[in-house]
Amino acid sequence: MKRSVYIKAVDTYAGTLYRIACTYCRQHADAEDIVQTAFMKLYQTETEFQDEEHIKRWLIRVTVNEARNLCSSFWKKNVTSLESSGMIQPYDFPRPEYSDLYDAVLSLPGKYKIVVHLYYYEDYSVKEIAEILSLKETTVQTQLMRARKQLKIKLKEVWQDEQ
Repeated sequence: MKRSVYIKAVDTYAGTLYRIACTYCRQHADAEDIVQTAFMKLYQTETEFQDEEHIKRWLIRVTVNEARNLCSSFWKKNVTSLESSGMIQPYDFPRPEYSDLYDAVLSLPGKYKIVVHLYYYEDYSVKEIAEILSLKETTVQTQLMRARKQLKIKLKEVWQDEQ
């Protein structure tokens, strides 16, 4: 891979990959490690990319795989973090309700969380998400529908508690 193409990819997609990694693993340091690994794999790959969108999709796929691997690892399952916060928000929210919504998204199971993030926060279509995650379109639609139902229940509880 040409150095200029690699640098452009890092500059362009680092924020997106970081947000995806944070959505998946909820830890600042883990998200940074995941993004770094994704970019190392990009630098080392011999894949011939067709265009910028192909690079972006490839990087998202690698980031999701790395996040899944990290979250399912023995180490992650059996070690308690020293960080007290445990969760970060990669977005600045203009209104508190948006923060509640993002927190509810983060509390979803992984398979729902990633499709919601890609659909609503990264503006991918169902078809594109299916291609990126190697799923059927109907599977993505079903996961989005179930995630919406869970979000509706969680947000009703949160917003009723605030009143």
